[in-house]
Amino acid sequence: MDFERPIVTVDIVLLTLQQGALHAGLAQRDKAPSAGAWTLPGGWVHTDQDQDADDAAARILREKTGIASPYLEQLRTFSGMHRDSRGWSLSVSYYAVVPAEIDAAAGDRFRWAAVDGLRSLPFDHAQILRTAVERVRSKTLYSSLPLHLMPPAFTLGELQRTYEQVLGGALDKRGFRRRIEELDVIEEIPGALSGGSHRPAQLYRRKAHAPALRTAPSNLPVG
Repeated sequence: MDFERPIVTVDIVLLTLQQGALHAGLAQRDKAPSAGAWTLPGGWVHTDQDQDADDAAARILREKTGIASPYLEQLRTFSGMHRDSRGWSLSVSYYAVVPAEIDAAAGDRFRWAAVDGLRSLPFDHAQILRTAVERVRSKTLYSSLPLHLMPPAFTLGELQRTYEQVLGGALDKRGFRRRIEELDVIEEIPGALSGGSHRPAQLYRRKAHAPALRTAPSNLPVG
């Protein structure tokens, strides 16, 4: 018996912080529909190559951006008869977070754009983007997710500012540092201090064997 086969793709919301604001990575389409438009990095599932949707997402991210994200998580499935002009389609969406310093090796067919300035995108990518940003901000309240936005070495002040920039609000310094201690995902770099002109601050790094994500039992209060 023949069965109808929907279009099955994977779309990825790649996020970083630039100029104190969340930015999303966009890839320029090279074929119809919407040829030449900037969209979320995405592509077809290769049933002869990809073991599962996670495998497809990692492959597509590498191919479209040149980036292998240390944190890539499934967001949700978007589907319907009207989201793609080629037919009934299903997209398994993912989100990834990377430091601003990471080198995207996709040339002029990739760029970063501030998420707050993206009002429309082809297909339903604007909805996928909004859903991912909401998920990241929600997880920032109770987890170590923003640690994946950090460079290899950072101060506690820089880590707090990263949390605040993702959330869009101020955090109490003592409460934040208590939360970071509870999460137990960073450690001091022995003998390493920041090189600022004022009082040097201790530099930290992510613990080598820390889990990709660690959660706390309650949310951070945002002022």
